Amino acid sequence: MYTFLAGIALLIIGYFTYGKFVEKVFGVNEARTTPAFTHKDGVDYLPMNTKKNSLIQLLNIAGVGPIFGPIMGALYGPVAFLWIVLGAIFAGAVHDYLTGMISIRNRGAHLPELAGKFLGKFMKHVVNAFAVLLLLLVGTVFVTAPAGLLHNLMNGWASMGLILGAIFVYYILATLLPIDKIIGRFYPVFGALLLISAFGVGGMLIFTGAPIPELAFTNLHPDNAPIFPLLFLTISCGALSGFHATQTPIISRTTENEKNGRKIFYGMMIAEGIIAMIWAAAAMSLFGGSVGLNELLANGGPAAIVSEASTLMLGAIGGTLAVLGVIVLPITSGDTAFRSLRMIIADYFNFSQKKVASRLVIALPLFVISFALTKIDFTLLWRYFSWANQSTAVIALFVGAMYLYIAKKNYWIPLLPGVFMLMATTTYILNAPIGFGMALSSSYIGAATISVILVAIFFIAAKKARANEIPLEDDISGWKKTA
Repeated sequence: MYTFLAGIALLIIGYFTYGKFVEKVFGVNEARTTPAFTHKDGVDYLPMNTKKNSLIQLLNIAGVGPIFGPIMGALYGPVAFLWIVLGAIFAGAVHDYLTGMISIRNRGAHLPELAGKFLGKFMKHVVNAFAVLLLLLVGTVFVTAPAGLLHNLMNGWASMGLILGAIFVYYILATLLPIDKIIGRFYPVFGALLLISAFGVGGMLIFTGAPIPELAFTNLHPDNAPIFPLLFLTISCGALSGFHATQTPIISRTTENEKNGRKIFYGMMIAEGIIAMIWAAAAMSLFGGSVGLNELLANGGPAAIVSEASTLMLGAIGGTLAVLGVIVLPITSGDTAFRSLRMIIADYFNFSQKKVASRLVIALPLFVISFALTKIDFTLLWRYFSWANQSTAVIALFVGAMYLYIAKKNYWIPLLPGVFMLMATTTYILNAPIGFGMALSSSYIGAATISVILVAIFFIAAKKARANEIPLEDDISGWKKTA
C-alpha cells in the first residue's frame, strides 16, 4: 500500500515541479496567437477553454491502454509502479507537452509534418506510414475492446456485430463533424463516468486496505518474461505512449494560449498515470498474486479483470458504472484516433477538410479497412500496436530533442527517455517472434549498436540543423517568431 500511495504522491509532485521545469525550459509566450485563432476554420481549428481542452485531451489519450496495459504489466509485480511513476513524469508527460507545444508553434501540425521539418523530409514519409498504421490499429483495438466489454455487460443481449456497428456509426460522426459538436459536448458526461470508474476503484482499494504489494524485485512475471524490454512495451499508456503524439495536435488546434499547455498536455498525462496506478494496484491485490492474475488473464483477458475488480470493489451497481467508465475510455480514444488519422492524411496530401464531402473521401476507406481488421485476433493486433506505439514515441521525443537543440536549450530532457525507449523497442523487434526472433542476449547487443548509430546520426543532423537555422515556428500566419 505504501508504494502505491507514494507513487500517486510523486506523480502529483512531479506535475508541480518537473512539469514547471520543462515548461520553463521550453519557454511559453503568452502574447503569441495560437492556431485556434490564426487558422480558425470552424471544424478542426477553433478556440475552446482550458477545462474543456484538458478533459478532451485526457479522454483522447486514455484509451484501454492505461487500464489493460497496467493490468498485464501487474504480472511483473510492484516494479510496474516504478515504471508508471518515472515513465509518466520524465518521459510520457515530457513527450506529450513538447509534442503539443511544438505543434502549437507550427500551426497545429501533426507528428509526420513535425518529423519532416526537424528530422528531415525522409522521416516525414516514414512517420506518416507509422502514424497511419498506429492509428488504424488503435482505432480497431478501440472498437473491439469496448464492444467486448459491452457484450459481456449485457450478457449477450445484443450481438457483437450490432455493438460493433453502433460504435462505428459513432466514430464516423465524431470523425466528420466539427470537434465542438459531438466530442466537445459528450466528453463532460464521459468524463464523469471515467472519474467514477478510476477513483471509485482506487478509493475502495485504500478504504478496504487491499493487500497491494510493496516494491520488490523478486517473484516477478510467472512466465519468466524479461522486464526489459517487455514491461516498457506492455505498459505504454500510463507511462509513455506514442499514440499521444497523434492526439495532442488535435488539442493544439483548439488551445487558446500557450500558458495553458502545462495543464492540458503535461497535467493530463500525469492524470493518466494515476489511472494506470489504480488499475495496476487492483490487478496486483485482488486475484491472489501474479499466478492467479495470470490464470484469469488467460481465461478472460484484461476485460475479465476489469469486470471482476469493479464488482468486487463497488458492488453490482457501482461496478456496472465503473465498467461503463472503462468502456468510455477506448471509445473516446477511438473516435479521435480516426479523427487525427483523417487530419494527418489530409495534411500529407494538402487536402482541405472544410467540406463534409472532402472528409468523407478520406474517412470512409479508413473505416472499411478498420472493419476488416476487427476479424484479426486481438492479441496479435495488440503486439503490433505495442511496438508501433512505442516506436512512434521515440520519434516524437527525438523531434522534441531536435527542437530544443536548435533553440540552444536543454535537449537532454526528451533525448534521454528517447534513447532509453529506442533501446527497448529495438530490443523487442529483434527478439520477438513477430520481429526477427533473435536470442535475447543477441538482441541486447544488436539494439545497443543500432541505438548508438542512430544517436550519432541525430547529433550530426542536429548540428547541421542549428547551423542552417531551421525555423522553430511556422510563419504562415505572419506572426513574429519568438522561440
